[in-house]
Amino acid sequence: MTPTLTALFCLGLSVSPWTQVQTGTRPKPTIWAEPSSVMPWGTPVTIWCQGSLKAQEYRLRKEGDSWNWDSQKPLEPGDKAKFSITHMTDVHAGRYRCDYLSQTSWSEPSDPLELVVVTGSQDKPSLSALPSPVVTSGGNVTLQCASWMGIHRFILMREGKRQPSWTLNSQAAPRGGTQALFPVGPVTPNHRWTFRCYGYYSNTPQVWSYPSDPLELLVSGVSGKPSLLTQQGPVVTSGQSLTLQCRSDVGYDRFALSKEGAPDPPRQLGRQPQAGLSGADFPLGPVRPSHGGRYTCYGGHTLSSEWSAPSDPLDILLAGQLPFTPSLSVQPGPTVAPGENVTLLCQSRSSVDTFLLSKEGTANPLLRLKSQYRAGQHQTEFSMISVTSAHGGTYRCYGSASTTPYLLSQPSDPLELLVSEATGTVSPPQNNSDPSSGAATSLSSFLASDPKDYTVENLTRLGVAALILVVLGILLLEAQHSQRRTPDAARS
Repeated sequence: MTPTLTALFCLGLSVSPWTQVQTGTRPKPTIWAEPSSVMPWGTPVTIWCQGSLKAQEYRLRKEGDSWNWDSQKPLEPGDKAKFSITHMTDVHAGRYRCDYLSQTSWSEPSDPLELVVVTGSQDKPSLSALPSPVVTSGGNVTLQCASWMGIHRFILMREGKRQPSWTLNSQAAPRGGTQALFPVGPVTPNHRWTFRCYGYYSNTPQVWSYPSDPLELLVSGVSGKPSLLTQQGPVVTSGQSLTLQCRSDVGYDRFALSKEGAPDPPRQLGRQPQAGLSGADFPLGPVRPSHGGRYTCYGGHTLSSEWSAPSDPLDILLAGQLPFTPSLSVQPGPTVAPGENVTLLCQSRSSVDTFLLSKEGTANPLLRLKSQYRAGQHQTEFSMISVTSAHGGTYRCYGSASTTPYLLSQPSDPLELLVSEATGTVSPPQNNSDPSSGAATSLSSFLASDPKDYTVENLTRLGVAALILVVLGILLLEAQHSQRRTPDAARS
């Protein structure tokens, strides 16, 4: 071989570290990182390379470096080697491959390993579920990862996965900053669906932000739904201590509380058993305006990722948040006879979208009706048809705005309605209420107490009737017996 050819050959060997690879003659190795390929700054990480039992040497290379990063002799039994990084920094972040030497040739390089460092140089993003973190089994949900820092790309990681689940370019967020929307689903209860998201800038793709707080999706099934209630009633005031109670006669050992439209993941608590019930108390602390809203709760079992069907919704309303006080009046008057029609009129000179009517001593949702503007005032009429004693009681009304349906005005002065006797009929039901639509709830179920129980009276009547039938039967038998005796006496 001429000196020129020899020099060119040697130069060719030095151009690429992979030029000695003889494709197909050696299986390519596998590369992975422990405990994870995404590591916080300053923490140790081990990169493993696994190849052949005949391997004599393993080497690890980082893309972009023209020199060998490291080489190691195989560990017993000889099919793998480990490369240790004692303190993870941005210098170590990058894309790695490994290969091994067997006899006189090197194997094909492994697939790439992305080694990422997590640093505090960027604020952690937020992760929320749209429209809710509660998903029906088999349904889909959108996860929103957002940051005020102008992040270029977002990564969504699912718990238990070594590699990123999804990576998306960012887009402008409606309220500033950037965001990415990740479609997830269909969601099934086979295992738990817990996510975190990260962000990074395009010029440093292996340097990520701190992770978002974890978000667990609640997979809702069809098992028995629990009940959600509060001892304080649906209307609360700022500073008042508020606790929501989730109860079920099914033996659930964990419970979750979800607020409609809230970006935060549902709160979860273990079981607090009571007599014949399982349940959990969710203390929300001193009431703030942010506590107003619609809540539901779910029950579940520790060994399953599936949750029950949701409880009926519970609306928490905050009084005294709007700067006006409506007035409440009654026609024809505060004292009426059974069977009369009664109208409660709630009015305000302030601009009001909706009026709400409450009755002391009832746990039912407040009646909610749209207001009308008449004679310089906003007003609503709550009508009762053929009142009974069940309609009697103390009433108050509130005003609210459609933009903040769970924040109320100061209550009106109390109005006491007296119904003179316990006769009459219950008024017909109206439509169910929705805080955002302003429709009225069932007036009869809201106003009426439990109807009179006629079971004892009916049983008494049945008993008397049976006794009369028995007496008549005895008299009839006695009469027949007397008739048979009379002929016998005549023949004798």
